[in-house]
Amino acid sequence: MQSRSLTLLFACAIVALAVLVPFAQSPALTLLSKDGTRQLPIAIVSNQEFVALDDLAGVFQLAVHEEGQGAITVTYHGRTIVLTADQSLASVAGRLISLPAPPVRNGRRWLVPVEFISRALGPIYDSRIDLRKPSHLLIVGDLRVPRVTVRYDVIGTGARLTIDATPRATSTVSQDGDHLTVKFDADALDITNPPLPSQGAQGLVLAVRVADPTTLVVDLGPRFAGFRAASQPVDAAMRQVVDFIAAQTDAQAAPPQPPPTTAPAPPPELPPSFSPPVPTLRTIVVDPGHGGDDQGAQGETTKEKDLAMAVARRLKAAIESRLGVRVLLTRDDDRLVPIDDRPALANNNKADLFISLHANASMRRSASGATVYSAAFDSNAAAQATPGERVPTFGGGLREIDLVPWDLAQTRHIDESTMFAGLLERTFRDRVPLANRAVDRAPLRVLQSANMPAVLIEMGYLTNPEQEKLLSGDSFQNALVQSVYDAIVRFRDTIAGGTR
Repeated sequence: MQSRSLTLLFACAIVALAVLVPFAQSPALTLLSKDGTRQLPIAIVSNQEFVALDDLAGVFQLAVHEEGQGAITVTYHGRTIVLTADQSLASVAGRLISLPAPPVRNGRRWLVPVEFISRALGPIYDSRIDLRKPSHLLIVGDLRVPRVTVRYDVIGTGARLTIDATPRATSTVSQDGDHLTVKFDADALDITNPPLPSQGAQGLVLAVRVADPTTLVVDLGPRFAGFRAASQPVDAAMRQVVDFIAAQTDAQAAPPQPPPTTAPAPPPELPPSFSPPVPTLRTIVVDPGHGGDDQGAQGETTKEKDLAMAVARRLKAAIESRLGVRVLLTRDDDRLVPIDDRPALANNNKADLFISLHANASMRRSASGATVYSAAFDSNAAAQATPGERVPTFGGGLREIDLVPWDLAQTRHIDESTMFAGLLERTFRDRVPLANRAVDRAPLRVLQSANMPAVLIEMGYLTNPEQEKLLSGDSFQNALVQSVYDAIVRFRDTIAGGTR
């Protein structure tokens, strides 16, 4: 037992170090399980990452046989995966799934895309498989390996370190000489951003580094005098905030000098049209439709709830990394969120934009194309949405306010929602196949209660076999995310220009 624990500790250290090394230097998947860690070599073929089937066979106890006519069978405990050379479709226990590329031969070995592990092997394997391709991590079993991100901000003469662990993992902070240690209650860490550069810390923090599989170390600088730490849950993450207090310098401690005998020159006048820039988008809520027992529309191999979740995660990552805007998901796992709770999350977080992601279905198998919806209301909605009421103010007197029923909150934002839907339709052109009626309005409950511009995107039809294959592919999902991102940028620029 002690030998196995030491093996896991050493193996986890490899995981922690591997995520800090550029991929080009070490093209491998790091597999982490309760039995230890090992490296699975990666081969790059046409800019696509592949792993060898015989390497997977040794790790996952698979039987691999090459049949006639280019067929390859992979068997695990009586469950079979059938692959075909030059085909990106695979049969997994009788169900078809898509891969980003077909298997390729390398000498006597067959290589498969790394997504084979999660899409084909995952559904038939006895333990949970979590493939984290950006980090080149493969986690097998119920290990706690949170994704950890680190952000450093200068605040006045001090600084703040914000550490998010997703899913939630608690951590404790303690000081040991010139270092702070942040210890996580986890089996290992998945670090998704590099350590801080020393030049960005202004003498308070020199670097953040991985000390062991579950511990971060903060190297303190010469200006460090003390710290305060606090943690709180934020969405699906546990956030640890460490505030650094700077030592008082001689210049700061010196008594104030008497004012000069002559008044300083007045500052230059600003142009009449100048006004400080005001951020127009701070929070966006992305709503992956359905979840849990509510699977939504279904194709031959694809469920709407899974497709919506996959695209929502890509969209969140793109917006946060490229725009610096906070993005909240109404769900971050396979669970059912009540329909009223989805806009409620956006309202309670004062979101500036609400985007609900779905896929369509039709009795006509030929139906295809994306549609963008904004909310529609009956003719009496406007009258119900704007009743005035006079209420007392703290300073005395009365003030008239508008009281809007919960299910009519969207009425105030119809024009902006319609505008955003039009921007989406324009950015979708030549990238995302569109339905005959690409922009429409409908009395959708998930939109009607949103107190901000809101749209619902039907990405395509899962009941159309050709479109189902398209929707499940990386190329389509990346194109759709890029299109939504471009529309958000245009929307931001438009409302910043004074139309909001």
